[in-house]
Amino acid sequence: MCGNQSGENLATGTLQVDDERVRITRYDFTPGAETGWHRHEYPYAVVPLLDGTLRIVDTAGEKLVPLSAGVSYSRPAGIEHNVFNAGPGPMAFVEIEMKA
Repeated sequence: MCGNQSGENLATGTLQVDDERVRITRYDFTPGAETGWHRHEYPYAVVPLLDGTLRIVDTAGEKLVPLSAGVSYSRPAGIEHNVFNAGPGPMAFVEIEMKA
């Protein structure tokens, strides 16, 4: 999923499941870490593991998104974006891409 143009301060992705139905990856961010610009080929849901704030940048602009542990959100496939930890502490979430 991730690709970073600057090569600095990347989030760490740990693949947990990748089968015919879903791809599940845990992402851990230090303060200021980013995923790098990427596009999902499948719709997906994000389950925050910690409270925090993400800065999501896409072709429409950027927005700050406060997250609460255990409160999920979803996005459609195909939107090119980059995700940053905008908070002062670590941030982590599980991303579930739905293949079928």
